Amino acid sequence: MPRYKITLMYDGTNFAGFQRQPDRRTVESVLTQVINKMAKNPDPKILVYGSGRTDAGVHALAQVVHFDFPFTIPEESMRKGLNSMLPMDMEVRRVEIVPATFHARYDVSGKRYLYRMDMGEFRNPFKRNYTGHWKFPVDLDKINQALSDLVGEHDFTSFVASGAQTRTFVRTIYEATCHIDEANHELVFEFYGNGFMYNQVRIMVGVLVEIGSGTRPVHDIRRLYQVKDRKQARRTVPAAGLYLKHVYYQGEDPKHPTKLPQRQR
Repeated sequence: MPRYKITLMYDGTNFAGFQRQPDRRTVESVLTQVINKMAKNPDPKILVYGSGRTDAGVHALAQVVHFDFPFTIPEESMRKGLNSMLPMDMEVRRVEIVPATFHARYDVSGKRYLYRMDMGEFRNPFKRNYTGHWKFPVDLDKINQALSDLVGEHDFTSFVASGAQTRTFVRTIYEATCHIDEANHELVFEFYGNGFMYNQVRIMVGVLVEIGSGTRPVHDIRRLYQVKDRKQARRTVPAAGLYLKHVYYQGEDPKHPTKLPQRQR
C-alpha cells in the first residue's frame, strides 16, 4: 500500500487537541474518519500517525501526518479529495507519496513553534482564540537577552508541565527570537529545536514576558535550569497563541541536513 505524507493546517479552537480521545473532537479523529471514508471504510481501519501532539486550543500551520492507503491516488487528487471532505477549520496544504520506511513522528529532526502575544490594554474579543494576552509594558532588549539563555542543550525540567511522558527533559533549542509586530500590536516569539515537551513553549513564554516586564531577573532562566522546579517557572500562557509552524525531516532541516538525530520518545 502507498504511504502518504500530508502537511495539514488547522484552527485548534474547537479541537480537544490532536490526539484521539473518547467522545471528544480531535484532529486525529476527524482526519481518520475522513481518510477512511475516502477509502470506502476498509477493514482493518486506516490509522494516521502525527508528528506529535498539539494540545486543546493550539493551532498548526504545518502539522505532518502519515498513513497507508489501500490504493493509489495521485497526490494532488488526494489533497483535493481530503479538502473537499474536511471541516472548515482544517486544510491539507500538501500531499506526498513517501517510502514505506517514513514515519511522521519518529523521523522528526526538528520543530519550529510560533507564539503570538497581544499587548493591548484589554483582551481583544476578535483575537482571544488566536493570541495570548499581556497588558504590561515589556522591554524587548531584556527579552532578547533572556532568549540567548534558551539556546543550546539544556535540562528543561522547570519548563515542563506535570504529565509529560518522556524519559528525559534534555532538549536542544537552535533558535529563539522575539520581535514586536507593530501593525498588530503583538509580541511574536519563535522557537526552533530538536523537540519540545508538554507545555514547554507556553511556560518559556510565560517566563520571558515576566522578564520583559521586570518581575524576574534578566538571566533567571539560568537559575531555573539549576533548580529543576516547575513551580518556580510559575505561569503557563494560553494555548490560543501557540502555533506549530514547521516540522523538519532529514534533508530539509538546516541543523541536520543529512543525518537524523537520535529519536526523542
